[in-house]
Amino acid sequence: MSTQSQIDYNRIAKAIDYIQGNFKLQPSLEEVAEKIHLSPAHFQKMFSDWAGTSPKKFLQFISLEHAKNLLKEEKASLFDATFETGLSSTSRLHDLFVKIEGMSPAEYKNGGKSLSINYSFSESPFGNVIAASTEKGICYMAFETDKNKALGDLIAKFPNASFFEKQDEFQKNALSIFNKDWTKLNTIKLHLKGTDFQLKVWESLLTIPMGKLSTYGNLAGKIGHSKASRAVGTAIGSNPVAFLIPCHRVIQSSGNIGGYRWGSERKQLIVGWESSQVYSDF
Repeated sequence: MSTQSQIDYNRIAKAIDYIQGNFKLQPSLEEVAEKIHLSPAHFQKMFSDWAGTSPKKFLQFISLEHAKNLLKEEKASLFDATFETGLSSTSRLHDLFVKIEGMSPAEYKNGGKSLSINYSFSESPFGNVIAASTEKGICYMAFETDKNKALGDLIAKFPNASFFEKQDEFQKNALSIFNKDWTKLNTIKLHLKGTDFQLKVWESLLTIPMGKLSTYGNLAGKIGHSKASRAVGTAIGSNPVAFLIPCHRVIQSSGNIGGYRWGSERKQLIVGWESSQVYSDF
């Protein structure tokens, strides 16, 4: 991420953090703009460019009530989304087109000894991101500002693999989603290292449409493990592919956002941003 982009991202994150902390007071545009040292007009434009909606509407999208309403709407039919995959709007295709392939037992056990992994660093609306892929698909994606740490975390996951800094088509197609380009979702393939249970949880996450939310308990019930919310939560927390596998769409039953591997503030930003794309006419 360029220096200016990082500054803008930090300002937006700070603004969201302030709005969250003062939601009940319904802060005005001028008040929030002052907190991040921008004029109201400049802040309004920057925010609208980033989120695709006004700060006022975004405030509604990140509110507790909005989250609760989404949970109520989807309580009965959330995981029936397979039968309504958003084809009524080509700009709102759901993540169901993303396909997961588990790594072979040998690849899983030997730390990726036979794998050649390409990786690259890119910008996103939510901070710098590292994306990595094998010859079969994306195997890792994470938000991380420090490139050395990002690469170190990737290598730790596949200690015996061969690594090459190169952006391939798998990565380009996956990263296009950050530019609001949903046309390549059907080309995104994931090649993941995980147990059968983890893969099942991650596949279930893909059935939660953009702009919708679920809970840990509901997810556990839908995959036939209603008493395993804690195990489901652990599997969600070990998700190796940020954003594409939308673990950020799983929140607490109270409507609170809850934790996130890449930071709860970033999770709140993503949830609000996705709602602003789906409910732009809200």
